[in-house]
Amino acid sequence: MREHSAHRPPNHGETVTTTIRYPRRTRAAHAHDQPARPLPEIPSRRASGAPTTSTALVLVVCGLLLAAAITAGVWVGSVGLSPGSVWTVIWDHVTGHPQNTTSDAIVWELRLPRVLLAAVVGAALTTAGTVVQVLVRNALADPFLLGVSSGASVGATSVLLFGVFSGLGLWALSTGAILGALVAMVLVFLVARQGGSLAPLQLTLCGVVLAGLFESITSFLIFRGNPQATQSVLFWLLGSFGNAAWSQLPGPALGLGLAVVYLMSQARALNALAMGPDAATSLGVNVNALRRDLFLVTSLIAGLSVAVSGVIGFVGLVIPHIVRLLVGSDHRRTLPVGALVGASFMVLSDLLARTVVAPQEMPIGLITAIIGAPTLIVLIRRGTYMYAGTG
Repeated sequence: MREHSAHRPPNHGETVTTTIRYPRRTRAAHAHDQPARPLPEIPSRRASGAPTTSTALVLVVCGLLLAAAITAGVWVGSVGLSPGSVWTVIWDHVTGHPQNTTSDAIVWELRLPRVLLAAVVGAALTTAGTVVQVLVRNALADPFLLGVSSGASVGATSVLLFGVFSGLGLWALSTGAILGALVAMVLVFLVARQGGSLAPLQLTLCGVVLAGLFESITSFLIFRGNPQATQSVLFWLLGSFGNAAWSQLPGPALGLGLAVVYLMSQARALNALAMGPDAATSLGVNVNALRRDLFLVTSLIAGLSVAVSGVIGFVGLVIPHIVRLLVGSDHRRTLPVGALVGASFMVLSDLLARTVVAPQEMPIGLITAIIGAPTLIVLIRRGTYMYAGTG
């Protein structure tokens, strides 16, 4: 017990002392009563004096933008269609009453799977880029920094030039690219591990070095392969959705869905990791386990995307910058908003690739580079982009 003495004013010259006894609190009890420290909130735009809007409103606007981009992507082409006819064909198939018409074949068999695949790949690359920038604490990082795309290129080139996995038919190219991405992911992970942990510097350096090695192997395969297939390989290396089909959608879509669900459940931990490993550790985050899981998730969705679309740069680098400027750095907002914005950007980029030099088609990697590189330069020169408060 501990005592506390309180004096009341004297009454007729009498001084009265009252002793109040409190139970002594042990150190263990005091520690037990302390509330758990919550994971930190990334400073919001409201805190900086900038106007802010609700997450729901932002998601609705981005969803409408994506719907408009998908409509334009299916509507515009060598054969003219109206937006109403596009959604009529989609509604007929959703309700189980497809029509045997030319418009039905164009929309459902040719354009819609291509547009949806572009949307999924754009969302996947943006999600991977958002997480990789936290993982390596580098605002100029993107999914290809880890060497996954270079590994996928080796697998895809082996299929195109030497007929590896030819017995799988239409699945041969995707299988080769996915296996190449998985091999690259495992090698980078094993080489980068140091003392049982996955440090950002080692991960970045190992990814860059092994990416260079895989690119050299790809170049050697092109040099030794069939010259007639070289153009197909180069076109794939610059990215394209020209061979899109419904059968290619389930893999990337399922991978993206599972990744987004997991990453949203770890959004507060991502906020803490963005502030630095020491801060995250002090707040109860298992940094090594989180880094490992983030590496696996981003590598898998990037590998699945590259397998169906080829190598498309700048999407996972530029879009996360723009999204953070719009909605801040809280990953509970940047992850879903970034997925929608990245999907819209990829759909519109593919639309440009199909129409700029029609009837020919440009590799979509050229479009994303032409748009992304100047945009990134402007963002860097403005100097207003702050990453996780570090600049």
